[in-house]
Amino acid sequence: MSLDRKIATSVDELPKLADVLELSGLEFIQNMISGHFAGPPIGQALGYWPVHAEEGKVIFEGTPEFHTLNPLGTVHGGWYGTVLDSCMACAVQTKLKKGQVYTTLEYKINIIRPIPLGTRVRATGTVHHAGRSTGIADGEIVGIEDGRLYATGSTTCIIMDGKRG
Repeated sequence: MSLDRKIATSVDELPKLADVLELSGLEFIQNMISGHFAGPPIGQALGYWPVHAEEGKVIFEGTPEFHTLNPLGTVHGGWYGTVLDSCMACAVQTKLKKGQVYTTLEYKINIIRPIPLGTRVRATGTVHHAGRSTGIADGEIVGIEDGRLYATGSTTCIIMDGKRG
């Protein structure tokens, strides 16, 4: 993960919708990765961050730490879900034209095995369809050092015109 990433510390530091709508989805994600736009605080809170974006594909890297554990001492399923939702939905975002926005309509995850605490992982989201009103992508979380598959997911996002009312 980049150590020079720029994280928003207040709502005022998040990118303004008008600025976002002037860029394609890919340009927006690339601007966030480069530090031109501040990234969302959830990435800092949960220990993951986007590191690569191209059309139809986004990669996040992260490390679950102690604060992501459930009462049984394993990484909470919400961590897997949040990281997968981020990489899959951002992959859909890379297909957006200027003036479009999106949101996750639904997503599903399959946890294959527990991620050992402190294991650095890569979450890759890949688009399979991006049409007029929906985008479909899948994702996977793989250990960077061990190459093990920890979880998979799929998502459907709704694509909208961001300039309406």
